[in-house]
Amino acid sequence: MTAASVRRPHTLAGPRVGLAAAVRLASAALTVVAALSASGCTQARPPSSAEPKMKPAAPPTAPAASARQAAGAETTIQGPNGVRIEVRFDYRASSRLARIDYRLHNPAAAPPLAVFDRGDLHQVRIGRQKLGAIGQPGFVEQNGDVEILHAAMPLPDPAPTSPPTPLAAKVAPGATLAGAFQTQIWSEAEPKRLRWCVGVMPFEASFFDAPAKTADGEVWSAPFSAADAQQMLCTPWFDVAKGAFEA
Repeated sequence: MTAASVRRPHTLAGPRVGLAAAVRLASAALTVVAALSASGCTQARPPSSAEPKMKPAAPPTAPAASARQAAGAETTIQGPNGVRIEVRFDYRASSRLARIDYRLHNPAAAPPLAVFDRGDLHQVRIGRQKLGAIGQPGFVEQNGDVEILHAAMPLPDPAPTSPPTPLAAKVAPGATLAGAFQTQIWSEAEPKRLRWCVGVMPFEASFFDAPAKTADGEVWSAPFSAADAQQMLCTPWFDVAKGAFEA
């Protein structure tokens, strides 16, 4: 998406795409966003005595109100070498809160897989993320469409003192990686469609370094070139109005 800007996570989760190129094109507009807090307000003028008083509309029935407030759906992403990700997507429009539960299955016959859903080393160093935990996602927004993004990101320009080195979970052949996260959707307008994307690539020991055993599994550091080497796996678009994934 050439007009989109990529927003990195705040401090408070198909075919290969040129993510690094898209990010660099949008780096002038790069903004840091909060993943878990937002506020908005409108001002309303109370009616004067000369204005007719309107009878309030009857409240919607519980099922109808619930449908507008929260919606959920399930889908499966097919990846390379038989990789499969089962995803449960829940979205609450009133608070713009999304929760995503996923299970990634790496077939026994497939090579080890690196999954870039563990955030970056800078967030760990400053104590905003636990090593091995799922990182807060970034966002890509364009014309009412919002991507919730877990991916290896390129080195920012100018390079910061503490670089955000990408972290990846290693998934062995025949293993399953399960995770869940929730995040508040930040966009200038009410989002119309949402989808979650996660970066993956075959795990090669010569490409990764600094392995760490954590309560959440084995985590490795990756070079910034992983932003170009990764393959993005995405859910279909989730239609907010319909509360369902598009076919």
